[in-house]
Order: sequence, then structure tokens, then C-alpha cells
Amino acid sequence: MTEIQLIWWWTQAQLHTRRQLMREEPERGDGILIWVVMTALLAAAAIAIVAIIVNKAKSTANNTQTQ
Repeated sequence: MTEIQLIWWWTQAQLHTRRQLMREEPERGDGILIWVVMTALLAAAAIAIVAIIVNKAKSTANNTQTQ
């Protein structure tokens, strides 16, 4: 399983949990919760993208011949 798939399934599970909480208690601060979830998703995506780029750069650097 790739890192992106792992992050995708984790975010889906988190969103499912948040949706269930919202259905059970609709007065729980809808606006704030949505912004928190969106920010967390964007942060997770940014971290994943940076990790992938760093891994690709390291791989390319290690495969480069110097002599």
C-alpha cells in the first residue's frame, strides 16, 4: 500500500467519524468543525506530497554517477 493510499483511507475514516458525530449532535459547531477537517486534510496532503518529493529526490541523487 502506498503512502498516498494510506493517507487517503485514514482521512476517509476520519471524515466518516466526523459525519457520524454531526448526525448525532447537529448543534456541535458545524462551521468550526468543517474548517478544522479541511485544514487537517490539506496539511496531511502537503506532508505527503513533500515526503514523496523528498524520496524521489533522494533516489535520483543516490543513482547519479559522480565519476
